Amino acid sequence: MPNLNAIPRYFLYGEAPVDVELFFLQVETIPTRSGPHDWTIRAHAHPDHHQVLVMSQGGGRLHLDEDVWSFDAPALLVVPALAVHAFEFHPDSDGFVITLSTDFLHTAIEGDEALATAFSRRARCVYNDIDTASGLLDAFQSIAREFVWSAPGRRTAIKAHFQRILVTLARLQGGDAPGDGQWHSRDTEIVVRYRELIERDFRRQPPLERFAGMLGVTSARLNLACRSVIGKTALTLLHDRIVIEAKRNLLYTGMTVAEIAWSVGFADPAYFNRFFSRRTGGSPGAFRAATARKADDGKSNRKPEKSIAGP
Repeated sequence: MPNLNAIPRYFLYGEAPVDVELFFLQVETIPTRSGPHDWTIRAHAHPDHHQVLVMSQGGGRLHLDEDVWSFDAPALLVVPALAVHAFEFHPDSDGFVITLSTDFLHTAIEGDEALATAFSRRARCVYNDIDTASGLLDAFQSIAREFVWSAPGRRTAIKAHFQRILVTLARLQGGDAPGDGQWHSRDTEIVVRYRELIERDFRRQPPLERFAGMLGVTSARLNLACRSVIGKTALTLLHDRIVIEAKRNLLYTGMTVAEIAWSVGFADPAYFNRFFSRRTGGSPGAFRAATARKADDGKSNRKPEKSIAGP
């Protein structure tokens, strides 16, 4: 697999990497980003984001390491986080691309192992019959409409429509399609498995040596893989997940800071405060107060936006 340090890593193609937002999901039409780039998206990777594309018109080629797949509408393409990929779209192609954070994906999956296979370790190009393609396009269009509309239940609606996509994808991917390309090298495989272990065990905060042992590698090897693939240490990935969970609890629960500290593996609330402050630049209490003020300001100043129509 190519060295990710030499390959651009984007949040969205052409935009600088940013920290993954809680429950992040972005949707846009394929011409919006591909058209200005002459319908060519050069090789890059999204270390913390997955993508799913639906083609309603046109087609093109997906480059994935040494593999090249041609596709024509209707088609559904899945690019998991970490995959180095490039697109060559036919001019005037159309459809939607959804970019979502790993945290949003875990939230939408809700522990359903069948849905988790939709973004497993393979990138895929799935061809659909007309009826399936129509249903998928409707789900993408529904997300696009909700994305720009400040209606009640917007977040819930977006999640529900995305779950429609997950269910369809999981059923379409019931078996390994011939010609599917493996996108992961040994380093990437280690990181993917490590993230799975983090998701399962981060609340207990086991030492890196234990994680490495479960992966059958040394701590140094685990760190090397994480730095090579994502550009972060293994410990940083663990801490990132703890911070996401702490922020989620601060935003959406009435738990005290001490209760949140305990829930993510800290016996000492004061130490948790210092940990959170170092990672975010402010205390847990300040984060909760600031987000509450933003929410209040948004309610007082919010104006409905016009919904956008699909292609």
